[in-house]
Amino acid sequence: MFLLKVKKRQRFLLTSLFLALGFVFIQALGETYRISGIILLSLATVLLFTWSLWEGLGKNATLLTLVLPPLFTLGVGFFWFLLPTSILARIPIVLFYSIGIYALSLTANIYTVSAVRTIALLRAAKGIGFVLTLVTSFLILDTVISMKPTQVVGSIFVFMVSFPLFLQGLWTSSVDTLFDKSLLLMCAISSLVVTEIFAVLYFWPTTVIVGSLFLTTTMYILLGLSQARIEQRLFSQTVREYLTVGLLVLLGMFIATRWA
Repeated sequence: MFLLKVKKRQRFLLTSLFLALGFVFIQALGETYRISGIILLSLATVLLFTWSLWEGLGKNATLLTLVLPPLFTLGVGFFWFLLPTSILARIPIVLFYSIGIYALSLTANIYTVSAVRTIALLRAAKGIGFVLTLVTSFLILDTVISMKPTQVVGSIFVFMVSFPLFLQGLWTSSVDTLFDKSLLLMCAISSLVVTEIFAVLYFWPTTVIVGSLFLTTTMYILLGLSQARIEQRLFSQTVREYLTVGLLVLLGMFIATRWA
């Protein structure tokens, strides 16, 4: 096929360009169609990433590389609605999104290659993927809290988003072509913890930004500790470092909360 003859680096650039233009196009839509536009753009993200990574994908665990890109699109897209309509506020988001998509293309390519052979760039790709996973979770969770859904609906949505984020995040620790059933259990437990904390925040008079940061920190701790366990480097010092971050953020949330 002609499209598959395009060099990978060029595919990554074209993917970033097409999706960035898609964001700009969505702004021309009416308010009624913008949510549908974001969802369609997320589906387009899956198709474009499939095209970009075609040679490395198979009917195996490498398909997990297609999880984070559409969720990143969804997170940035919904967060877009919370911003002022000023063009000065919109342009940086488009630039951030296009750079993020390009970075995701590179890291996903490294994952698919590492699934069949060891390469030196895997460690750097894991770090970038970890950060983008947390950024995506923050954007989506911030949107969910801002929408103020009922406790049940919000909890279901948080679990449905957290599970795939944890799944692809933990898979990058092993980068294997086979699905590990133990990952599903770890993801389910971690997602349940995040969901329960989200439900507790309904009774906590905190702001949207503080609540989102706390939930993202929770994901940071659970994902980091789980990855350390999979990589067999879950030492007592590692646990203390992650828990210290969690306690500091919790303390900051207490201070930032208006109890009166």
